[in-house]
Amino acid sequence: MHVTTFVFNVVAWVVTGVIVGAWRARQTIEAVSRVGFFTRLRSFERGGDLYVRVFRVRAWKRLVPEAGTWFGGLSKRRLPGAEEGGLQRLVVESLRAERTHFTMLAVTPVFVLWNDPLPFFANVSFSLVVNVPPIVVTRFNRHRLARLA
Repeated sequence: MHVTTFVFNVVAWVVTGVIVGAWRARQTIEAVSRVGFFTRLRSFERGGDLYVRVFRVRAWKRLVPEAGTWFGGLSKRRLPGAEEGGLQRLVVESLRAERTHFTMLAVTPVFVLWNDPLPFFANVSFSLVVNVPPIVVTRFNRHRLARLA
């Protein structure tokens, strides 16, 4: 991969991340609260046990960076107080994070436009490494929150 292509890819990921993050942060709580096809909790996830058994999520979830506050949202590292919306707000912020990372995955194929096959697959790998763990954590947490609610 040429240095200019590498730099362009890095800039493209940073710009895309900022745009998607800012866009998702500006969505209303009502819009974020709607559960869609990709965000619906599924029975095969067995209430989050899938993420414990297959991904061992409890061992590494604290290592996933928390960027929920970057654009004015709330951190998902703690339960928001009653004045911030409590348990329901944590569910909403988890949905917001999940949608953000699904959107970043959906953008990944655009990188084929300027990359040769090997750099493109490097970008796909990067996208999977950066976006799948937060999705796993948010889905695991949403199952746990559903049990509490």
